[in-house]
Amino acid sequence: MIYQRSSQLFAEAEKVIPGGVNSPVRAFKYVGGTPIFVKEAKGAYLYDEDGNRLIDYINSWGPMILGHAYEPVVNAVIEKAKKGTSFGMPTEIETEIAQLAVAMVPNIDKIRFVNSGTEACMSAIRLARGFTGRDKIIKFAGCYHGHSDSFLIQAGSGAITFGSPNSPGVTQGTAKDTLLAHYNDIENVKSLLEANKEEVAAIIIEPVAGNMGCVPPKEGFLEALRSLCDAHGTLLIFDEVMTGFRLAKGGAQELYNIKADIVCFGKVIGGGLPVGAFAARNEIMNYLAPLGPVYQAGTLSGNPLAMAAGLRMLQELNNDVDIFNRLEEKTAYLEKGIREVLTANGIEFTINRVGSMISVHFDKNEVYDFNTAKNGDNQYFKDFFHGLVKEGVYIAPSAYETWFITDALTYDDLDFTIRAVEKVTKTL
Repeated sequence: MIYQRSSQLFAEAEKVIPGGVNSPVRAFKYVGGTPIFVKEAKGAYLYDEDGNRLIDYINSWGPMILGHAYEPVVNAVIEKAKKGTSFGMPTEIETEIAQLAVAMVPNIDKIRFVNSGTEACMSAIRLARGFTGRDKIIKFAGCYHGHSDSFLIQAGSGAITFGSPNSPGVTQGTAKDTLLAHYNDIENVKSLLEANKEEVAAIIIEPVAGNMGCVPPKEGFLEALRSLCDAHGTLLIFDEVMTGFRLAKGGAQELYNIKADIVCFGKVIGGGLPVGAFAARNEIMNYLAPLGPVYQAGTLSGNPLAMAAGLRMLQELNNDVDIFNRLEEKTAYLEKGIREVLTANGIEFTINRVGSMISVHFDKNEVYDFNTAKNGDNQYFKDFFHGLVKEGVYIAPSAYETWFITDALTYDDLDFTIRAVEKVTKTL
């Protein structure tokens, strides 16, 4: 494939945008090479500025669960735009999407809309601290909850050591209130809670991790977290920015039958537009201004265009009784095909999958947390990524990202992808 136009555009972007991109993973730093600039997309396909077509397995990092430029969502946005794009005043559609979200998701009474997953998680932490009167939080290594200061923390030398910031600009004062735990290690969480009794406001977790590749929770892990939180008076926050409305209508809470205290949403809930949200039962949500003392606001929160896209997307998912079965079947088909190809070619690998989230780790050992995710053959992944691009298949340009499957993919697309994997593995 030729990327002359993309290379030109990237050179121009670097002059006026830091690194040439507005989100770091797009810069291809992990895999090397020049980022691909997209011109348009439709269904399961991306069309870049050089005229190449790519089967898309990131789907805007999750939102395009029904495919790009999905006509009912596009039409909803167009019709709403004709009536005005922003008012800074309440609109009926905000209540409509709130009612539908509350009806689809178990264990929530009220929902507050914001503009991104980062904002949702940041606000959920503030709400948890205000509700409990405690300062500390526990997060898990390898779980990404946006770029808010509280979440950009790396581990200290011991299990109960205070965190230290791993991004300049994050203060030690912020870092000291964030404790780092190991995903799928309940004893580690117990130690942190015991060492910080009555100080931990919340435990925040991706119920299915998606930022170290797809990493499912071990059997009983989420249940044990729920029990620990109950015992310690700590709130359990599910970051369902990726899993919400993707793994089931009610997200991971429904899939695993676990009740979280606060749930964060993004991606699918916006139908492809910038939307985040956080939700909980009444007694917690009523702590938010203007009812309660915890302040949170946003000029464009509940923007009518974003609400129109999100409402139409949720309506489509809610009304389609087979959507999650189809996504499961398609992703399982893809997993089976890739597994057979890699096995036949003697490649050491592990595939993790939950519903329509899947990732290939080039390591024969189980991947169950951030440390095991880092053991993969990163150089092989880089070559694998570029090989697939040449064959017309686009996956995330990082070994630490999940692939997201869309219902727009046909079985011909899946077969094409499996054949592409076979071609690439035979040449590496």
